[in-house]
Amino acid sequence: MSSSASASVSSLLSSRRKGYSLPAGLYTQSDVFEADMKVFFKNHWILIGLECEIPEPGDTQVVDIGSSSVILTRDDDMQVRALHNVCRHRGARILNTGATVISKLVCPYHQWTYEPTGELIHAPHMGVDFDKTCRSIKPVALRSVGGLLYVCLGDNPPKDISFLQDVMEERLAPYGLRDAKVAHQVDVIEKGNWKLTMENNRECYHCVASHPELCVSFIDLDFGFDLESMNEEDRARAQKHMAEHAERERRWEAEGFKSCAVERVIDCETNFRTQRLAIAGGGESHTPDATAACAKLMGTMTRKDLGDTHLWGHNCWNHFMGDHVVSAMVIPLTADTTLVRTKWLVHKDAVEGKDYNLDKLTSVWIATTNQDADLVARSHAGVLDPSYEPGPFSKFTEKQLDNFASWYVQRMQAHGY
Repeated sequence: MSSSASASVSSLLSSRRKGYSLPAGLYTQSDVFEADMKVFFKNHWILIGLECEIPEPGDTQVVDIGSSSVILTRDDDMQVRALHNVCRHRGARILNTGATVISKLVCPYHQWTYEPTGELIHAPHMGVDFDKTCRSIKPVALRSVGGLLYVCLGDNPPKDISFLQDVMEERLAPYGLRDAKVAHQVDVIEKGNWKLTMENNRECYHCVASHPELCVSFIDLDFGFDLESMNEEDRARAQKHMAEHAERERRWEAEGFKSCAVERVIDCETNFRTQRLAIAGGGESHTPDATAACAKLMGTMTRKDLGDTHLWGHNCWNHFMGDHVVSAMVIPLTADTTLVRTKWLVHKDAVEGKDYNLDKLTSVWIATTNQDADLVARSHAGVLDPSYEPGPFSKFTEKQLDNFASWYVQRMQAHGY
């Protein structure tokens, strides 16, 4: 990035007003997108996969992030590894994007051959004195958080990932993510900037009007409300909800199920928030009737009434329930297009048609994601309009958006913008 472009980004960041959405250029400009990819998708930890997608030696997933490509694989010792998808000969891509099974990693260009660990074992026609030991595939920093695979493509990964691991390993252990399976996956390309995707996910101000399917199981009051402006009936309902929430959380914690909110969303490097929340209606799962979609519960779970454990990050959101898990990851494609990849996990022994119905399992979040894609497209079209100016966040329902915007500016400036 040129010095003038960097100065432009810096000026936009400095002009951001606390309590308000970002200046238009931070959503729309190509130089900002370039900076975002460098800062947030190279030098921060991002969720890109799941251990259960590569259960056996040789199982492999390839995920592209901007100009980078990452191989997730399991070696013969059952260790999960992340490698750059770049041959050490002349740089060709070794594997195509997606899932495959390998015994060795063989570059299709000149057949340089590597172990699943990345070690170069065969380089034809390079001479007997060629030193293979310094030509292993370059590794990518990798951490498994309860079975969620996070990578950092930079040379100095943030060390505070350890706090996320410490918090989530215990919370996720009963769900058995490492021993689950992906029942379904849907990719949606949203016509908007990735930050609009994340902002939309971090508030439920819009949920009642926009997500009728999700609101069967979501409790809108969990995501903020203005008590003073409510009428007497709604105020009584909100106060009752707060009391019930506090009592339920106390009971869950006493029973050994971590539930209280833990968040690092500002003044940190690795951004995340987690909390266990109740499920409305049938009280069991994010399904059309809020009852469990899968008869075989996740991991060691024996109860369906333990609500929904949320986990957010700056490129993901996850919902962990007794019967299944919804895990979504976000990868920016351009300044105005964003890939949202959603996966539904069930117990590894669950059988479709016997233990679960796929439509019941997936329909709520398929509808919600499609509805959100429309909202993000509307938002992006709006910030492109010359009349756009940053608008005020609701202090009751959009606090997390203000936190996200503030964290975004902090991290960009910490990286020299």
